[in-house]
Amino acid sequence: FIVLFLLLHVGLVMRSLFSVENKVAVVIGAAGGIGRAIAELFCGLGGRVVASDVDEKGLSELVDLLSRRGCDVRGFRADITRVDDVRALVDFSLKSYGRVDALYILPAINVRKPIERYTYEEFDRVVNVNLRGSFIALKEFLEAMKKNPEGGSVVLFSSIRHLVVEPGQSVYAATKAAIVQLARVAAAEYGKYNIRVNIIAPGVVNTPFVQQIKRDPEWYRAYAEKTILKRWADPMEIASVAVFLAMPASSYITGSVIYVDGGWTAIDGRYEPKL
Repeated sequence: FIVLFLLLHVGLVMRSLFSVENKVAVVIGAAGGIGRAIAELFCGLGGRVVASDVDEKGLSELVDLLSRRGCDVRGFRADITRVDDVRALVDFSLKSYGRVDALYILPAINVRKPIERYTYEEFDRVVNVNLRGSFIALKEFLEAMKKNPEGGSVVLFSSIRHLVVEPGQSVYAATKAAIVQLARVAAAEYGKYNIRVNIIAPGVVNTPFVQQIKRDPEWYRAYAEKTILKRWADPMEIASVAVFLAMPASSYITGSVIYVDGGWTAIDGRYEPKL
């Protein structure tokens, strides 16, 4: 009897380590791509989700889909570049569920152009969404999350472009590098509240964000060949890492950049010698 009890206890402890059951996540940028995959996975594992986006149609479709699956999900339209929108999202999340255990900040845009052809308006637009928007969401939610006695997990999204670049990525790469340092400082400042802040840096992921590349077969194939695994990622392969960072099993991970890039940043990739 004692042995059986111990086995059951160990089993329960192990399962709880890898659980988000009854946890509350806010996913900003949930209407498509990686954000949608995070919302689906978090809900599917028994968590509760506030899904937010500027894309009302995509957001409504996601909420309807997850509701039909029996998930506890709420949708709220918000533009992360607007402080009032983000504050309203914080209020909605707290009124809906009473707390926020996990926050995912995904919205980003990219304008691929050489520096000399970049307009100042384009610069402002990319910085406003990618960096200022992330800062607004981080600032407003951290103020609410620090009141959660159990702490929480925040995940910001950078890119391999914060580390390795190519022509045409100047402003996008700069914002993604800035997000890494923003998240590290947040981790340092909010660790005393048991809030962990981490960064995921994806490589090439099959999302609507990369339609320009997918329209060019040579470009698309070249990116696949640059990875060790010789393929693009599925959004769920990024989402699985993001959701793991909300689990008790990740409780000692903070201030870290996690590369989910199929090995892109691990190898040179220009030539494979015959050994």
